[in-house]
Amino acid sequence: ELNQACIPLFQHQPPTPLYIVNHGEAGPIRCNRCKAYMCPFMLFIDGGRRYQCGFCNCVNEVPVQYFQHLDHMGRRLDMYERPELSLGSYEFTATLDYCKNNKPPNPPAYIFVIDVSYNNIKSGLVKLICDELKTLLDQLPKEEGAEGSAIKVGFVTYNKILHFYNVKSALAQPQMMVVSDVAEMFVPLLDGFLVNFQESRAVINNLLEQIPDMFSDTNESETVFAPVIQAGVEALKAAECSGKLFIFHSSLPMAEAPGKLKNRDDRKLVNTEKEKTLFQAQRGIYEQLTKECVNQGCCVDLFLFPNQYVDLATMADVPAHTGGSVYKYSNFQVQVDGQHFLSDLRQDVKKSIGFDAMMRVRTSTGFRATDFYGAIYMNNTTDVEMAAVDCEKAVTVEFKHDDTLSEDVGALIQCALLYTSISGQRRLRVHNLSLACSSQLSDLYKSCETDALINFFAKSAYHAMLAQPVKVVREILVKQTAHMLACYRKNCASPSAASQLILPDAMKVFPVYMNSLLKTPALVGSAELSTDDRAFHRLSVMAMGVEESQVLFYPRLIPVHSMDVASEAVPSAVRCSEERLSDTGAFLLENGQCIFLWLGQACPPDIIQNFFNVPSLAHLGTDMVSDGTVAYVHWACLQMVIVKQKDRSEMLFRQHLVEDKGLYGGASYMDFLCYVHREIRQLLT
Repeated sequence: ELNQACIPLFQHQPPTPLYIVNHGEAGPIRCNRCKAYMCPFMLFIDGGRRYQCGFCNCVNEVPVQYFQHLDHMGRRLDMYERPELSLGSYEFTATLDYCKNNKPPNPPAYIFVIDVSYNNIKSGLVKLICDELKTLLDQLPKEEGAEGSAIKVGFVTYNKILHFYNVKSALAQPQMMVVSDVAEMFVPLLDGFLVNFQESRAVINNLLEQIPDMFSDTNESETVFAPVIQAGVEALKAAECSGKLFIFHSSLPMAEAPGKLKNRDDRKLVNTEKEKTLFQAQRGIYEQLTKECVNQGCCVDLFLFPNQYVDLATMADVPAHTGGSVYKYSNFQVQVDGQHFLSDLRQDVKKSIGFDAMMRVRTSTGFRATDFYGAIYMNNTTDVEMAAVDCEKAVTVEFKHDDTLSEDVGALIQCALLYTSISGQRRLRVHNLSLACSSQLSDLYKSCETDALINFFAKSAYHAMLAQPVKVVREILVKQTAHMLACYRKNCASPSAASQLILPDAMKVFPVYMNSLLKTPALVGSAELSTDDRAFHRLSVMAMGVEESQVLFYPRLIPVHSMDVASEAVPSAVRCSEERLSDTGAFLLENGQCIFLWLGQACPPDIIQNFFNVPSLAHLGTDMVSDGTVAYVHWACLQMVIVKQKDRSEMLFRQHLVEDKGLYGGASYMDFLCYVHREIRQLLT
């Protein structure tokens, strides 16, 4: 019965682990001038005694222990035995020079911080979290081949004050310690706060049993927030390790404490000069906390359960700059949203992750990396810092030309990421890329990556929103689109009538993506949309990879009525427009963040019977809509909303039909094409 089903759609294949290269105490071999790491772009000369750096052309001596003879082609004889000479991606074991204070790092810690205010106790959320953690902590990430996880765990509960728990394995019962002075945050215990789960399992399970009962009679609805993050950072500092805070929070933090927030949800500012203030985080303590978190390698993941405005732009600011994630479940109900939340939590706890990370992108001469977008922190213009980096985050890098690029050599890029593994080992992950260069503009348009381009435009626009009116940002995006297409028409296309719109083959779908981007909650500029929803969308996209942003801007619309039950193949997606829907069909719409099953009024009874085990649409009660139906898409688990044609809930579904006129403003795809065409003709006259 679909109502309780888990439907796997478009699953990700896990990547194979990278080779780890260990050069012992000497450490990784690097160019003396530009500090690029040994890679396939290094040219060995002088019988193998020296090498020329592919990035800066500096000639370096080959260390004695690394020497190897060359073959008749000038390649090292051991080229295919060494990952760093033959592969695009690999890892180096880092030496003590790459560690803080020249000391090997301790394994990281996960701290679970639970808001036990009235709402969360009443809704059953606290019990749900505690019950789940009893089994979930067995699945903490571990190193390939390791018996158990090296990650330590700790627990804090809070409302207006904070409660820390001693869960040392020698104790018969967990012990609570209360910190009521939230202005001067400190951790009241060191020994017994961060422990190995396997060793302290009995005490931890005991604590997780007790927490819901301990606060069952609470009337406290006020909460703090900044002191909670401060407590986590202090605990990791005291333990001299990096780690992650999992914070489960539900309301605007209005209790008297540092970081107290006020309601600033003024929708009258939409489409004015001051609209940008709605997306800017409130300054002061949150800025300072971000800095401290990054310095300590403390990543913050925030699970929000709001019933009203919570100033997400400010509350999510620390997660957004520490490599963290934000999950949001508005008007949370355990029966309806419980499975969705638990799936997100499991995925979040189990996913591959590295801590205390720093990334540097090096390039060959002629161009350089200038801008970086993602869940990152930057203290200067070159070092990308992340308290943590996980398998779901992407960093988008903008490169600029400084000089002529060589068509013979191409453009070389090396991305080096220094991080602490989950076992507490310092490592360097190196990715190398060689791109072909051309002096012909037509070659550039032929090989254009539309999906990567739209990811970049989205992130640069969402970044610009913090400094410019949203209306101006939208105008810039349209002008850039027209400029790129006019440039192609003028320099690359065959002569044709001015009335004809000419698009490069590789950019045929660029206008439809750009129009979808302009209609996203962050950019559409409608006072009908909640400020928190717009801020949430903006921050989600800032950390997204190309594959995720592509399906978010242009959802998949799949005619499931044409599915062959005997086959595992999913039917091909159709264009995302109302024109493609049919009264007799059933369509699945999915964008990585939400999933809908739309049922036409004349949907055949056999389809309804197969899906829901009821004879017709009339028997499909409203209580079945989105009740416990879960679908796995990519690595996400989404709540499925079932929509009947002409029902009120259809409005939610229709706002994702991106080729049609937007519900909250925004042109249809055809109108947008006509507008861009007019702009192109103006540029060419």
